[in-house]
Amino acid sequence: MRFQENTEDPEESGFEPLTSEQARSFRQAHPTLSPWWVVVGQVAVGLVLFVLTWAVTRSRDIAVSAGCGSLAVIVPASLFARGLMGRFASLNPANAVTSFFVWELVKILVTVAVLLAAHRWVSGLSWPAMLVGLVVTMKVYWLALLFKGKRHPVKD
Repeated sequence: MRFQENTEDPEESGFEPLTSEQARSFRQAHPTLSPWWVVVGQVAVGLVLFVLTWAVTRSRDIAVSAGCGSLAVIVPASLFARGLMGRFASLNPANAVTSFFVWELVKILVTVAVLLAAHRWVSGLSWPAMLVGLVVTMKVYWLALLFKGKRHPVKD
């Protein structure tokens, strides 16, 4: 499949680039969310889940299993955030796209590795508790998106 270049004149298409003032006001109205805030939220949720699981069940194995599920999200997300925020990730659009896919693959492989390691290292592993830890911690992404929408832009 061949892609055709858009040879249409930008003025004829109705496209107008933003001025620096318009771009600045757009960035203020639509602030970005650092991936590190998502990781911090995942750590907080993982710790709360671990403590609540232990408090409710009084079982070390079930609490550690839930903690392993949380770690299977936190560790790969930390690597992913570090990879995306690195200085080579945003040199040009091609590097940014390639970096995203490479770090997404790393995230998947590390998730699988943490789950397999938990299976080997935790003698009384509870798979349901580990999956609950995994899913609950993973849902922090949705909370971050929800709170991002609630933030108010900075006024000059």
